[in-house]
Amino acid sequence: MLKLKKREGKDIIVYGGTRFVSSLIKEDLIDEYNLLVNPTILGKGKPIFKSITSLRNLDLVSATSYGGGMVVLKYKRKIN
Repeated sequence: MLKLKKREGKDIIVYGGTRFVSSLIKEDLIDEYNLLVNPTILGKGKPIFKSITSLRNLDLVSATSYGGGMVVLKYKRKIN
């Protein structure tokens, strides 16, 4: 994935589950996060960043609301 990211060209969009996304976060390969928040309380669930042990600072780029109360939060990785 790192080789692909370093190549010239367009952005790479990746969709995946917690294990796949966590592996990309650990390798510092994600520049932008789009988090979908649904207005439902389950009481239980899988933490999406459970295996991440180091701090990642993000800047909020936008928050867009949709019908039914869903919100998409767009963050970019903060470069320190």
